[in-house]
Amino acid sequence: MEQKDPEVGLRISVITVSDTRTLETDKSGQILVEFVHRDGHQLVQRVIIKDDLLTIRDAVAQSCAAGDVDAVLLTGGTGITERDVTPEAIAPLVTKHIAGFGELFRMLSYADIGAATIQSRAFAALCGQVLVFALPGSTGAVQLAVDKIIAPQLDRATKPCNFAQLLPRIRHDPS
Repeated sequence: MEQKDPEVGLRISVITVSDTRTLETDKSGQILVEFVHRDGHQLVQRVIIKDDLLTIRDAVAQSCAAGDVDAVLLTGGTGITERDVTPEAIAPLVTKHIAGFGELFRMLSYADIGAATIQSRAFAALCGQVLVFALPGSTGAVQLAVDKIIAPQLDRATKPCNFAQLLPRIRHDPS
């Protein structure tokens, strides 16, 4: 993967998982795009894909293999209904789980929606050398995740540490 200037934002792919949304109606995806631009990152791709296990897996695998993406932000498909298959789709691609993301997201979400947060299977993981965040489809959940977790962790200035600073070490880890 090409080295980047450490002061430059990350290269991000935004993927919305939905059978019904369009670019015009995808408010959650738009929140992610606005975050990318607002925080000085580069939007590499924005797509809307069907709620289908193989379609989701293929989209994430392609983003991770392209070599021009540091992070993939997905919205949708993390609930518990039959059509919610984002976690299962991505599972074979995961090289390291980032369990704390889902735990922190549900803790923060509890303050907003109470026990209903238990229905979310939001998660983060490394897929090879790419950070992947899978968020619920609701705008409130996406905004919460961006504001409280993703934006600070993709900002090199966040102390004491952040994911953005770790990416060069992830790319050169001999293990």
